[in-house]
Amino acid sequence: MMVLKEILYKVAIESVHGTTDLSVGKIEFDSRKVSEDDVFVAIRGTLSDGHAFIEKAINQGAIAVVCETLPEIIVTGITYIEVKNTHAALAFMATNFYGNPSQNLKLVGVTGTNGKTTVASLLYQLFKNAGYKVGLLSTVKILVDDIEHKATHTTPDSLTLNFFLKEMNNAGVEFCFMEVSSHGIHQKRTEGLTFEGGIFTNLSHDHLDYHSSFNEYRDVKKAFFDGLPKNAFALTNIDDKNGTVMLQNTAARKRTYALKTHADYKALILENQISGLLLKINGDELWTRLIGTFNAYNLLAIYGTAIELGLESLEVLRLMSELKSVSGRFQFIVSDTKITAIVDYAHTPDALENVLKTINDIRTRNEQLITVVGCGGDRDKTKRPIMAQIATQLSDKVIFTSDNPRTENPEKIIEEMESGVEAQNYKKSISISDRKQAIKTACQLASSKDIILIAGKGHETYQEIKGVRHDFDDMKIVKEFLQLLQK
Repeated sequence: MMVLKEILYKVAIESVHGTTDLSVGKIEFDSRKVSEDDVFVAIRGTLSDGHAFIEKAINQGAIAVVCETLPEIIVTGITYIEVKNTHAALAFMATNFYGNPSQNLKLVGVTGTNGKTTVASLLYQLFKNAGYKVGLLSTVKILVDDIEHKATHTTPDSLTLNFFLKEMNNAGVEFCFMEVSSHGIHQKRTEGLTFEGGIFTNLSHDHLDYHSSFNEYRDVKKAFFDGLPKNAFALTNIDDKNGTVMLQNTAARKRTYALKTHADYKALILENQISGLLLKINGDELWTRLIGTFNAYNLLAIYGTAIELGLESLEVLRLMSELKSVSGRFQFIVSDTKITAIVDYAHTPDALENVLKTINDIRTRNEQLITVVGCGGDRDKTKRPIMAQIATQLSDKVIFTSDNPRTENPEKIIEEMESGVEAQNYKKSISISDRKQAIKTACQLASSKDIILIAGKGHETYQEIKGVRHDFDDMKIVKEFLQLLQK
């Protein structure tokens, strides 16, 4: 139990009705989970408004309510805290409830359109290999040193974040690497956390179903850097045109990385092959099993972060040479018949273009590049024709298929993709809405030394159709079909 007024420390309060000298069991923002002596925080979400469930929460035992608008009926004996923003209030309350766990480790946030999972996951891997106890908060999973937990969001809600950070404290974790999404920043989930540093990867077309414009999307990302303390570092990709924007108002020490321009951390690509990259980073050579220009940027971000966190440069390079690729990020297999299948999470125009250009840079052009790609339902529709245009321009054959159609008709999504195909590329494409059949067809079309790219879902092991998640693993399915073709 904890006293309510202690939990409310740093919360911007508009008014208080009742006493804050109450012992609270726990904090909840889901009325269904409220029990005796809890404080209920009414969150305005995209699908429902927690203010509509205040009465229900009280009936289930809540003794205090935090809200943006006071209800018409004030129940005697219940404490009501009126605040400007319940998302921000929840974040500070969660931080206080769990004892400010982010202050007891070095927390680094990674934000940007592409590369967040790779950078955060590889930093976890590098620091683990260096002998530290490490935490990871990512799209793929949550790791409390060696203990794995399933992730449900890129940036979990504030209560979940602080719960796992507290678990990390209990496990003696020294460093934690965390993906910070634009949704998470906008919904104030990271408020109250103490960051040791922030990394900006890149910014491109995504999440415009949620943000009203690209400028708003950019400014939300920038807000993360604006909030970094002066003893933290802000490391940005200066080759990205929005890289300098992230540093404009930050109090943190400013650091940059680049392939093309002068920067604190600079790399040259000496070799780019299917087996890996040979880089020269700040004058020293590095061979890595990671592939492609986009991974050169990711590796620079990792190198710069490790140096900023106090590791010695030659030791960092040694550790980087041992890094293994992240699940579903340019993950590839080569069949006995010499067909290469690549599975990648590329689900934005920029990410898809990066992956296809990487493949084209390292192939001989004596083979076919066959791309299987779809777009998610109930998400930004404007990127659908753009992704189709990129796929058909940079591939020899393209199969348009379902991604996670969610509540949308997959045939309709594919039609919207097809509208972006230029006339000269139209004959390159076919449409097969059944994703499994699309992958099978790609395998049947491929000959020895051909390359198949299966884009969009990457690490995901499900496909969401009409609100139901079905088991579906791109890598597992392509392996099965390639094995069948060998028989």
